[in-house]
Amino acid sequence: MHLIPSEQEKLLLSVAGMLASYRKERGIKLNYPEAVAYISCWVIEEARAGSYTVDQMMSDPSIPLDDRKGDTQGEGERVLTTDDVMEGVPEMLDILQIEATFPDGRKLVTLYDPIRAPIPAPVPAPSS
Repeated sequence: MHLIPSEQEKLLLSVAGMLASYRKERGIKLNYPEAVAYISCWVIEEARAGSYTVDQMMSDPSIPLDDRKGDTQGEGERVLTTDDVMEGVPEMLDILQIEATFPDGRKLVTLYDPIRAPIPAPVPAPSS
């Protein structure tokens, strides 16, 4: 099998992403390279499947970071939480750019602060 350098890079990223997924499933907190590979593979696979558009994967950069919660978060920014990674990893990863193939062509997905604290579940209103 003869692969060009970009194909070798994609293959290496896929293997790293699968290993990261395996470790996450076992409850092992991911380090920086594993977190990058995990998120990148998620974006690439979801883009290829046509599950989300670029806009759905990314948050609006005009919204201040502290206000990006719930519906203003892009799907790509919900893949991992601070509970999934080692201490210090979220601070090391403030922006992640992934080129992915969507049904309508290749596009750049930019994720700002892709690893955040889990979104708390809504508290049900007390019944009367």
